[in-house]
Amino acid sequence: MRTIVMVLAAAFAVWVIHSNLFIISDPLIQGILFVSGIFTILFLAIGATSRAPDSIPIYDWVLSALSLATGVYFYVTSGAIADRISLLDEFTTDQFFFGSALLFLTIEATRRTTGLGLTGVVALFLIYNLFGSLLPPPFGHRVSEFSYLLDILVFTTDGLFGVPLQVVASYVFLFVMFGTFLAKAGGGDFFFNLAALVTGNARGGPAKIAIISSGLYGTMSGSPTSDVVATGSITIPVMKRLGYRARFAGAVEVAASSGGSAMPPIMGSAAFIMAEYSGISYNAIVLAALVPALLYYTGVFAQVHFRSVKHNLRPSADEIPSAKETFRTGWVFLLPIIGIIVALILGYSPTFTAGVGVLVTILSAMMLKDTRLSLWQLVEGLGATTLQILPVAGACAAAGLVIGGLSMTGLGMKSANVILTVSNMQPLLTLVIAAVVTIVLGLGMPTPSAYILAAVLVGPALAKLGFPTLPSQMFLLYYAILSALTPPIAVAAIAASAIADEDPFKIAFSAVRLAVVGFLLPFAFVWNPGILLELGPLANTLAVVGAFAGALAVAASLEGLVKTQLTAIERGVLPIAAIGAVSPYLAVSAICILVIVAMLIRQIAFTTESAHVDSA
Repeated sequence: MRTIVMVLAAAFAVWVIHSNLFIISDPLIQGILFVSGIFTILFLAIGATSRAPDSIPIYDWVLSALSLATGVYFYVTSGAIADRISLLDEFTTDQFFFGSALLFLTIEATRRTTGLGLTGVVALFLIYNLFGSLLPPPFGHRVSEFSYLLDILVFTTDGLFGVPLQVVASYVFLFVMFGTFLAKAGGGDFFFNLAALVTGNARGGPAKIAIISSGLYGTMSGSPTSDVVATGSITIPVMKRLGYRARFAGAVEVAASSGGSAMPPIMGSAAFIMAEYSGISYNAIVLAALVPALLYYTGVFAQVHFRSVKHNLRPSADEIPSAKETFRTGWVFLLPIIGIIVALILGYSPTFTAGVGVLVTILSAMMLKDTRLSLWQLVEGLGATTLQILPVAGACAAAGLVIGGLSMTGLGMKSANVILTVSNMQPLLTLVIAAVVTIVLGLGMPTPSAYILAAVLVGPALAKLGFPTLPSQMFLLYYAILSALTPPIAVAAIAASAIADEDPFKIAFSAVRLAVVGFLLPFAFVWNPGILLELGPLANTLAVVGAFAGALAVAASLEGLVKTQLTAIERGVLPIAAIGAVSPYLAVSAICILVIVAMLIRQIAFTTESAHVDSA
């Protein structure tokens, strides 16, 4: 049965490739075909409850068949659907039936792929759309019938088949395919060994390996949870053997994995959605995201290093691969990365860039016997891509329902007005509220869904205050990403707890501490867009230098040492200097950078290694 599902998934992946090369003229029909195809496989691959992989109950076959029938119906009647005038023409009986069926299938697919959290949010918004007229101003709206709701959500591209699903059906699907084939050929092992080769001999080597390898893997997966499972199963046990407590080992992996969604060039799927919503080109977003991503990992890396110095945690030489062993076959996996970067630099579309990545990965793997893919492995790669995209497709389909409902009722602008009223239109307080709301919206949700909800509900408030589009959208994306490690849900920490054998709440709180630079960073690049390379050469350079100095200062202050223990005055001065270092005022920034550099040089040049403490 698993083989049948894999073959069906592979066939669907081939269709997606074809549809991206030969685009169907009607985006509504293309979206319906994608959704019906993905749901047909989803109900066979993911059970309503836990079940044996080879046991598919009859009701799942019925739901799968209904999904397929829905796609066939909409395709056959596409002419009549295109001719009808939304909100004016009444539904025929069959249109009402298949439209309602698709709405029900979407809600059930969301529940199976993302759990009750996002499903509950969708249900809440649907209830609001239908019965919000009973609420008092400002949240009340005009009376809305189910047929009106169905028309907007299913028979237009403003709802289910809106931007999120269109992005998944094109850019995201192909980039996930790229990552799948790269991993199947052995690229995951190469990047892990490469990280071990670069950092393995340093203090706390395994923890630093986790940071680098998780960042490299996370930019392709876009899922902190899957990143933790994929790389943490190796790095967390090694960190524990080195001497880190299980709590800290899990936290390092969680913090490192969560940042992968902000790491160019791929940035998971949220960057593509941001490009569609903001109108900013994907290439511009990738360029702007580079420095913040490096700053995030600088903060995590520095804290791990200082902690390793404090406890004298040294790696074991037998766990570090040689350069010859790493590059003997691994060099071929650099070719697809180079191909993607070159395609982006040359200005090709994300869809074309992803296609280049997939093609170069397959051709590169065929160059060597050890990495060559068989015919069945190619089928598995195609099928695994479809199976990996199921949760993302379910989440984005649900997000489309929410967005359609918001546009229908105007709740997005109402929410913006409430936020501005609470903050009294104070920019800093508005940003704080926006950050909190985005994190709350993202608890237990995939990053794309969290970002989409934040962009619709919170984004208008930032726009009304005059915040530039790119910094404000990047602000929301970062807090959507960080929601994966933030208590009380912290889905990435839950995944790490099973590997580390530790309480997920303890891991989550430690991960928040490690990622503190990430929590401060969005405020910094909204205050000083030079961190996003949005200003002139001199201002950009000073902003970037100041941001890196600030990240090191915050990490040193949190850990309390660089090479020896910092004094209380030093620990107090460093965070203040870090704030000044990212100031848009050039003189203030320059002075604070010099203060930080002077304090770090004093530690490095005039002190010896700190006395060891008993335990990490």
